[in-house]
Amino acid sequence: MTGEKKIALRVKDITKTYGKKKAADHVSFDIYSGEIFGFLGPNGAGKTTVIKSILGFVFPDGGEVYINGYSTKTHYEEAMASVGGIVENPEMYMSLSARQNIKMYAELHGDIPKERIDQVITEMGLSGRADEPVKKYSLGMKQRIGLAQAMVHKPRLLILDEPTNGLDPTGIHRLRDVLKKYAHEEDAAVMVSSHILSEMQLLCDRVGIINNGRLISIYSMDEVCKTQSSLEDIFLQVTGGGIDIE
Repeated sequence: MTGEKKIALRVKDITKTYGKKKAADHVSFDIYSGEIFGFLGPNGAGKTTVIKSILGFVFPDGGEVYINGYSTKTHYEEAMASVGGIVENPEMYMSLSARQNIKMYAELHGDIPKERIDQVITEMGLSGRADEPVKKYSLGMKQRIGLAQAMVHKPRLLILDEPTNGLDPTGIHRLRDVLKKYAHEEDAAVMVSSHILSEMQLLCDRVGIINNGRLISIYSMDEVCKTQSSLEDIFLQVTGGGIDIE
């Protein structure tokens, strides 16, 4: 990234409490166009709560979210028009084919050309089975359909919660290549949450570490390399452990 960075997502002081547990504790960060931002933490750290707060799936107790300059409180539709995402399990019609599901999703975003639908099907490795009913697909194949749906309208901000769930090593490698190309060549902002340290190190430009609802620190991959550390080393230093390493 060169020149002035454009803020695609600004999360400002987000707080969310469930009972006595603070799932998000005054979380703040920016994500820029043209980068992949990793949101790293163990299961239960607060990653999904923050993402759901960004997307409007839950109402935070405090704080604000701005997407491409629009407040999700006052201009929700304008903010969400440029967002694509997957949170937990992607929604789709099991009796329809992958192509039909992606086409139906594309229609929600206006006049998406057939060529773009074909492109995301190819990028996600679905071409050979795109016209089969989704109910015949494995979990990993369904995840690929969800990713194709999330990307078909070329969102300026792409948010993916644990997108490698169910993917085999080939699928993970393909996803990594697609996301890097999309962020760096299309100047889109990509946010990826994960508990897998090794994958974050291979994929991301920057990584924010969250634990017990608190954003502990943000590191660039350049900083990680300069210290000759791995994300595993850094995570253990700042949290004391408690994460899956794959």
